[in-house]
Amino acid sequence: MKALQILVIDGQGGGMGSAIVKTIKQNFPAAEITAVGTNSAATSAMLRAGADQAATGENSVIVCSRSAEIIIGPVGIVIADSLLGEITPKMAAAVGSRDCLKILLPVNHCNNIIIGVPDSSIGRLLGGVTAEISKYIAERE
Repeated sequence: MKALQILVIDGQGGGMGSAIVKTIKQNFPAAEITAVGTNSAATSAMLRAGADQAATGENSVIVCSRSAEIIIGPVGIVIADSLLGEITPKMAAAVGSRDCLKILLPVNHCNNIIIGVPDSSIGRLLGGVTAEISKYIAERE
């Protein structure tokens, strides 16, 4: 069976993205992780965390979204102008329109507040990421 194709998208300093990449690598070592940062700092952080390949910028989000089985990142990756303007409308549309599993971490920043979802620690959020990937793999097999 082909390796699971996971796309991790992050911006700003790449802290959340790098934590996601590390968690996936620890729990699903056979998965192939592509990291796309909205800027070079985010991309570098995710690459250092163990991503198999990485790229930067709007076109990379658009192109890499096409082949991903799972897309993971902060909820802002589907909201135009979020992450302090780092997510362009084309990026948000590319991610949002993909017919694949999207695991979006609820981060209440940049005037995007998700009601009914309490602020959670990154550890709790990463546990949720692991659980959702496990469910996907079980259904895939």
